[in-house]
Amino acid sequence: MIKIWSMKKNEDQAAKKKPKTSAAQIRVQKDLTELELPSTMKTNFPDPADLLNFTLTITPDEGMYKGGAFTFSFNINTNYPHEPPKVKCTQTIYHPNIDLEGNVCLNILREDWKPVLNLNSVMVGLQYLFLEPNADDPLNKEAAEELRRNREQFMYNVKNSMRGANIKGVQYDKVLV
Repeated sequence: MIKIWSMKKNEDQAAKKKPKTSAAQIRVQKDLTELELPSTMKTNFPDPADLLNFTLTITPDEGMYKGGAFTFSFNINTNYPHEPPKVKCTQTIYHPNIDLEGNVCLNILREDWKPVLNLNSVMVGLQYLFLEPNADDPLNKEAAEELRRNREQFMYNVKNSMRGANIKGVQYDKVLV
């Protein structure tokens, strides 16, 4: 009887030392397992043990952002999936839905987030922003205005900004691959 008692005690101590897996980590693991990313998207985990912080690189193969590589950081808090992941573009790019600090205007990252949505939904939404920039819901109002007013000039600005040009006093990062 004493031996069983001491074995139970050792199990309890071992359980205390091992970090508990959170519900968010379990859900993220499920989301990542179910991911079927196209060749234009790639995830990177700087710390393979930390599934809650990673990057996604999108390399559009069509549209006005074709030829660029755009990296987004994903920071998922422990309330996921009840709260959306925090997503930021790590480069300064010329885009109506991404401001100069990297904040992303995507409805499912804000008011339209629902726990049934997953990381795949967010990643597809980000990719769509490069195929169809939305001038009606901008964070970069100057880029949105240019897109509405003069699409040709907007496309010219996109191409120049992707080369690392300075447009209207803003230095953009070179994102061409």
